[in-house]
Amino acid sequence: MTQLKILVLAVLILFSFQELKAQQFVEDNEGIFNLERHQLTLNFLAPGFTYEFGILKNLSASGSFSPGVALYDPGYSFGYAFHARTRFYINFDSRYKKGKNIKYNSADYVAAARTMFWEPLNFISNIDGLSGNTLVFWGGVYGIQRTNDKGFNYNLEIGFGYYEGIAGIPSGYGGLFNFTIGWVATNRGRNKVTKLN
Repeated sequence: MTQLKILVLAVLILFSFQELKAQQFVEDNEGIFNLERHQLTLNFLAPGFTYEFGILKNLSASGSFSPGVALYDPGYSFGYAFHARTRFYINFDSRYKKGKNIKYNSADYVAAARTMFWEPLNFISNIDGLSGNTLVFWGGVYGIQRTNDKGFNYNLEIGFGYYEGIAGIPSGYGGLFNFTIGWVATNRGRNKVTKLN
C-alpha cells in the first residue's frame, strides 16, 4: 500500500510540473521563454545582417548592419547604418492565444534605439558637412517582425528621437525608418515555440 501511495504522489507531482510548464512558451527544454536565445538573420534587399540575443521572457538585445532612413530638421540621409536595439516584445501572448505564428520572434516590439549613419556608407544625403561625418540617432522605435516557417523574415521599424551630428554636421530631432527582408539562418532544424502539455 505504501508503494501505491508513493506512486500516486509521484504521478501527481509530475502532472503538477507539467501543468506549470504548459503555461509557458519555451525555446527548448532549457530555453528562454518566448524568445530565441540566438537569432541571426541575413538581409536580402541590401546585403546585411541582424543578430538578436534573447535576455528575458519578452526582452532582447539586437545589433544590425542594414540600410536606414534618417529624417530630421536639417535634412535627410539614406544609407547603411549600424543599429543597436533593446527590444521589448509586447504581444507574444495575445498572438499565441489567437493561434498566430510567434516562431523566430514574430511579434511587435518597442525598443530603445541607437543608429549610426556614417557618411561614406550613405547612398543619398542632403546634409552638408565634412567628409566622414557621422549622424547618431538616440530614441525609441516601434517595430514589427514576422518570420514564416521557412525562415523568411521581414522587419519594419518607425521611430523618433534626437540626432547627434558629429564632425561638422548639425544636430536635431526627427524620425527614423528601417525596413529589412531576409532569412533567419539559425535554429533551422527545429520548431522554435512549443507548448508543453
